[in-house]
Amino acid sequence: MPRGKMSPKCTPDEHLHTQSETQGLESAQVPKPVEETLPSSSLLPISGNLKEVPAAKVLSAPEGPQSFCSSPGDITATSSNKPDEGTRSKEEKKSLSTSEVTANPKNVPIDALDRKVAFLVNFLLMKYRVKELVRKADICKIIIKDDEDHFHEIFLRASERMEMIFGLDVKEVDPTCHCYGIVIKLGLTYDGMMYPPLGLPKTGLLIVMLGVIFMNDNCASEEEVWKVLNITEIYSGQKHFIYGNPKKFITQHLVKEKYLEYRRVADSDPARYEFLWGPRAHAEVRKMEFLEYLAKVHGTEPQSYPSQYEDALQDEERAE
Repeated sequence: MPRGKMSPKCTPDEHLHTQSETQGLESAQVPKPVEETLPSSSLLPISGNLKEVPAAKVLSAPEGPQSFCSSPGDITATSSNKPDEGTRSKEEKKSLSTSEVTANPKNVPIDALDRKVAFLVNFLLMKYRVKELVRKADICKIIIKDDEDHFHEIFLRASERMEMIFGLDVKEVDPTCHCYGIVIKLGLTYDGMMYPPLGLPKTGLLIVMLGVIFMNDNCASEEEVWKVLNITEIYSGQKHFIYGNPKKFITQHLVKEKYLEYRRVADSDPARYEFLWGPRAHAEVRKMEFLEYLAKVHGTEPQSYPSQYEDALQDEERAE
């Protein structure tokens, strides 16, 4: 991973220094709260036929200062300045009251859990940016607080957003002290953090593009690509809060990074274009692993896609 490696161990003496962490993150701000997020479980097409793609399920970004992409300063300020009971609003007290928060998530106000999921996503992004391990103890102290009975649900939902939106895996690296590392999915070495807007991983869209191409017999027309991206609320002429100019990102930047090939269809008039995997994608991604991921996303088995499964088997044989 080109952006540095994380230590596989987490020592008991490892504590969160909120003030220094705030200063260290000043140069890598996350955008202010936004209303839009990407679809969760339906980002990746399961076939070349757009009609077979499930309706996009949009992640709801909770409103307020702890929304999905609030600034890192909001998180560290919360961790370093424990709120005084007298300053809490009656509404906040009610939503986070220990008398109402029980072991059954159904008894917890949805907006309270959503806020903590979004807050945790933001916290995980900060940790990924500075290449630090994440401790369960810190998550509970800073974010979960009196909802510790719901740690598993909040952590699972936040991890799914990291995976589906940003193309990052949250993995436990030390079970003894419950430390987690954050890595790029599928063996990819690209996160797009230095592509504007700066500071947000963009691997999620790269994975979508590779998926569209793979599921269209390794060559997807530009028209088909935009049909799928439009379902995920990514549009050619519309600025995106993660990807900036999406068309420039996929037709120029990912081509320059050698993850995609973008070429004119032979003898097309007017000119039409198509996408293929670039040499870097072929070098870094195992097609069988990619197909297993696509199948998992859509709740099925790799063999459900015979053409792609056969292609993946041949890819495995060539790699031996």
